[in-house]
Amino acid sequence: MLGLTSTPSFTLRPYQDAAVTKGLAYLQDPALRDRHGLIVAPTGSGKSLVIAGIATQLRHPCLVFQPSKEILEQNMAKLQAYGYRPAVFSASFGKREIGSITLATIGSVIRHIHYFREMPYVLVDECHGVNAKEGMYKTFFSALPHVRILGLTATPYRLVTDGYGGSILKFLTRTRPRVFRDVVQATDINYLFREGYLSPLVYDERPVIKRDRLRLNTTGADYTDASVQQHFHEIDFAGYLLHVVSEQLRAGRKNVLVFTRFVEESQQLVDRLPAGTAAIVSADTPADERARILEDFKAGRIRVVSNVGVLAVGFDYPGLECVVLARPSVSLALYYQMVGRDIRPVYAPGMPLDTLEQRHAAIAAGPKPRAYVVDLVGLVQLFGKIEHLKLRRGGKTGEQWQVFSETRPLTNVYFGQRDQDRSDAHGAAAAAEGLVGRGARW
Repeated sequence: MLGLTSTPSFTLRPYQDAAVTKGLAYLQDPALRDRHGLIVAPTGSGKSLVIAGIATQLRHPCLVFQPSKEILEQNMAKLQAYGYRPAVFSASFGKREIGSITLATIGSVIRHIHYFREMPYVLVDECHGVNAKEGMYKTFFSALPHVRILGLTATPYRLVTDGYGGSILKFLTRTRPRVFRDVVQATDINYLFREGYLSPLVYDERPVIKRDRLRLNTTGADYTDASVQQHFHEIDFAGYLLHVVSEQLRAGRKNVLVFTRFVEESQQLVDRLPAGTAAIVSADTPADERARILEDFKAGRIRVVSNVGVLAVGFDYPGLECVVLARPSVSLALYYQMVGRDIRPVYAPGMPLDTLEQRHAAIAAGPKPRAYVVDLVGLVQLFGKIEHLKLRRGGKTGEQWQVFSETRPLTNVYFGQRDQDRSDAHGAAAAAEGLVGRGARW
């Protein structure tokens, strides 16, 4: 059985240590054997270290699910830093290993459930992808009636569509049916910004789209392709995107990551930028070509990567300086994840990091004193700034959690109500600052 190979030597931050301690206590509490828990760990908080800390101290076999090969590789690296050699059960790796700690993807184990029926503990990374009603996770967990499950995510909510008010984001502990009943530990992302664990953000809001020109699909989860394409054509969105990206390069941004809706607009952008400056990454990009493009991007040989639906999760590059949001959406999770690619700090080497003042000073003195978010599609207006997101606990049993942008609720309210609240607040602020009536200029 694969396991410990050397003495673990890694110092956790206070909030990471708290998550590990509380996670272990929750899983090992016999009074909670029929309940499953949730740890909210923001993007950039070191979630893989928390997973490694819990898995290595359980003292019983543990299965860790990841949604992708890239995230599995990240968790494997952190476990190895702890001195463990985890087993891997994944078709992408060509391995069917089972050990004291087994890393896997649900698609690889679903046809081999019999190997795991006695598994006492399961950790689920990016657990917002678990559907309590149907799907592979439900099938797998139903076959393990005595398993204890702990999920980890930065975005603890799921989209629910009903016949009453339309679409609503529900906190995972408030869905019915549900897998996760208890929030075991939660870290607010604004705490991480304040403490100097994340890079300060500079927002450049240039919303050129009009959301009333877009149409939601039948689930209310996204805009229809046809309405987005038509509106983009009406306003020459491709031309505006080229102008903005070129402007960022002239301003000295070492690198720019662009999020688009369609391959066509990414292709137009890359074709119109100077040769060798930019590249596209999409679901159709072969794995080896994708790896080469991202390696060149991190090395500075390519300054712009325009991606279509593949880098919002699992792409960790602390040196990233600028993201351009060119993908209209009604998804808080997508907005959060796109901006989250930009927030990892780069500390100046050799400077102390023991206090928040020292960490802020080390960021300011480093090669990336701030990160930039250029929003062309009104997502900051819709959801608020990432650093303003807060978690609040409520209800008699403490299970009624909710996500707020400052004082405005984003979860457990219908989209129409949420959007109107934001529109009213933004309109009042714009009027106060004399911004009403100003259009985009390029």
